[in-house]
This record gives sequence, C-alpha cells and structure tokens, in this order.
Amino acid sequence: MDATNERTGERGGGDLSTPSGRKGRGRPRSFDRDAALKAATLEFWERGYEAVSIADLTRVMHIKAPSLYAAFGDKKTLFEEAVEAYVRDFGGFIGRALEEEPTARRGVARLLREAAGWHTLPGHPRGCMVITAAVNCTAQSADVLQGLMERRNEGTERIERRIRADVASGELPAGTDTHALAVYSQAVLQGMSQQARDGAGRATLEAVAEIAMGAWPQEDRL
Repeated sequence: MDATNERTGERGGGDLSTPSGRKGRGRPRSFDRDAALKAATLEFWERGYEAVSIADLTRVMHIKAPSLYAAFGDKKTLFEEAVEAYVRDFGGFIGRALEEEPTARRGVARLLREAAGWHTLPGHPRGCMVITAAVNCTAQSADVLQGLMERRNEGTERIERRIRADVASGELPAGTDTHALAVYSQAVLQGMSQQARDGAGRATLEAVAEIAMGAWPQEDRL
C-alpha cells in the first residue's frame, strides 16, 4: 500500500522555510491511505453515516482533520469512497453469484446463502453497509440516503434482468412475475441483513435463505 504524504502550507514544492530563514511548521506524519479508508469504512458500516462525526473518523483513521480533508475531501465524499470500498471488498459476492450461476434461481439461491456468511463475518460489523448505513439519516443527508437507495434498486434490477432472461429462454414459467420475484429476493436479502444486526447467526440465516427459495417457481429445464 502506498503511503500518502501531505504537506500543509506548501505550494508547488520548494522548502518549508519562512522568509526569515527559520524553519516553518514540519510535515504532518505520513499515513497509509488504504488503511485509513478501511478504518473509515468499518466505522460507517458499524454506526451508519449520520452517527459518525469528523472527530470519530479522525480518531479511528489516526489522522488529523486537515489531513482527512486533503486526502479524502469532506465527510460525504469519504463516505462515498467507503461505500465503493465496501462493495468491492464485501459486496462482490452478489454480482459473482448472478454472473457465474447458469440460472437466475441458482444465482439468487447462491447469493442468499453466501449473504448469510458475509453478514455475519467474524471481526466485522454485521449486516450490509449499503442497507444499514442509511439508518436515521436526516433531511440534511437526503442525498446520501438517495445514493444508497439507488444502489439497492440497481441490485433489484440486476436480479430482475436475470429472471426475465430465464423466462425468455424457458428456464422459468412464462407467467412468472419477474418484478415481484426480484423485489421479493431483494427483500429477503435486506431482511437477512437486519436479522444479522439483531444477532441471528449464520446457520439461521442459511436456513432462511433455503426457505425463501421455496417461493420461487421451479425451473422448467434443469
């Protein structure tokens, strides 16, 4: 990981000496940007966007506020980057399941089963950050709430596209309500996240995932 060195009071290089020849203020301590971002991600994941202050972030990231702003921008910009990091490092199982499995039914069955593990990952906050980070957002954070909602809706649309493709190919019955089935699958996924936050264990969530698949129409071709 590359360290990010920040220099306050410096413009366009040159030394940090004052006009009188005395040394100016020294450089702030360099830090590991990736490690700082990971710490911020965990804090947002655990407590949600609204509850986390700049003071909380500087504490867990082990940097000063000027360094935070210089490296990440404001709180909202940092949160957006943290969400991207979360989706990349912890949410990728959803896309892989839908892309790698041969049918929508099997893809959703896999992503729900794997969600049981990811939502109860030891040493990490429980549940899904894209779901839990929006809790208790105020009107001032409406754009943050909107961004997370759009991500969740994109997930529903992605599932629906797979279902529609299977209906078109004959894998699922022609009368399948593709939208309702996609929304149902996303609702189960989101409910599992909340249950994980409330203390449900992996085995329980895996059982929930298996029961949920009973609502799916059977594939016409295997």
